[in-house]
Amino acid sequence: MSTEEQILHLHLPTLLRHGIGAGAAQRPALFGEGAVAAAVTLDRLGVQPRAVAFLAKTVRSGGVRYAAGLEEPFPGEEASRTAREWLAGAASVAADTDDDETVARWFEAVAEILALRHRTSATRR
Repeated sequence: MSTEEQILHLHLPTLLRHGIGAGAAQRPALFGEGAVAAAVTLDRLGVQPRAVAFLAKTVRSGGVRYAAGLEEPFPGEEASRTAREWLAGAASVAADTDDDETVARWFEAVAEILALRHRTSATRR
């Protein structure tokens, strides 16, 4: 099993629940392994980095609870279902705008990693 396959076994809704809030013990894992796992997942679902960056802006503007209620946070049914699961995990513990900002920054990190994956895979072709 590859490292990429191993990281996909992380349960991101749980990691989001434990990585948000004051003193969140899992924040380093959320922004490290969690962001990489999210980028790999979204890459496999065909989501573009700009869609993830747009969702980050939506979370920052409307809050994670608002974003969790979006019918189609990403193009495509499976990608949207995945994003709604992640957003629901975050929304279940987000208490204030600082938590919304943490989630927005996490999605920005995911977008950057996803963009890097796209750039490096394009240069290998």
